[in-house]
Amino acid sequence: MSKIALVTGSSRGIGRAVALALAKRGYDVGVNYNVHSVEATEVADHIKKMGRRSLVLKANIGNVSEINSMFDQFFQEFGSIDLLVNNAGVSIFAPFIQVTEELWNAVTNIDWKGTFFCTQRAAQKMIDMKKKGVILNISSNQKDGCWPTASVYGPTKMAIAKFTKNAAFELARYGIRVVAVAPGYTDVGWPKDDPIQQAKAKIPLKRFANPEEIAAVICRIASEEFSYMTGSCLDIDGGALLPVVTENDLNVSWSSTNIS
Repeated sequence: MSKIALVTGSSRGIGRAVALALAKRGYDVGVNYNVHSVEATEVADHIKKMGRRSLVLKANIGNVSEINSMFDQFFQEFGSIDLLVNNAGVSIFAPFIQVTEELWNAVTNIDWKGTFFCTQRAAQKMIDMKKKGVILNISSNQKDGCWPTASVYGPTKMAIAKFTKNAAFELARYGIRVVAVAPGYTDVGWPKDDPIQQAKAKIPLKRFANPEEIAAVICRIASEEFSYMTGSCLDIDGGALLPVVTENDLNVSWSSTNIS
């Protein structure tokens, strides 16, 4: 029997790559979107061409009533759930002193509140059906590193990482695993002249990830090969947070005579 997954925010970027990768591995997949309906339909069509079932689900993940409606539709179609990937999120940045309540709510509601209540609905169904399912949350390496103008986004991603631990602790008794991944710079179609391209040279691996690389890790974690992993948050950032001192930018070859 095929497994069943729901991937939030799966019309584009990492979510799209995850939905397609899961379908290739035999999952039927619910494709959630909020704005990009054409792209979501294209993802679902690709999944159906692989011989899997797919359902397009419109919902603003920052709104609990819409989350509930989405899950109701999903369960009506599929009847069960083995894997939830909480991918939906927004990246909005502003200097701390300029952050408005509107911006704070936009980021926090979708990234953090949405992850919380989607996890709750999926876990309730898994428990009711005695499913030893998997819930996978998307954090970010910004949970640890500090970027300018990320005083809302970064703490929100840290909240997801901490929530993953708490949920894993509570749901372990039911055999449900909860794991997070923390991607770094991932190429989601940035223009060649986008200033973000300047960061590439500072990453130890000298490149950005592509969404398929992140999806591959997620699929492996969701598999039985990782059945003993829960409560963890795995960084996937090409070593972007490894350089921690200003001397790293000088390309200096330090020896014992340089160090006191």
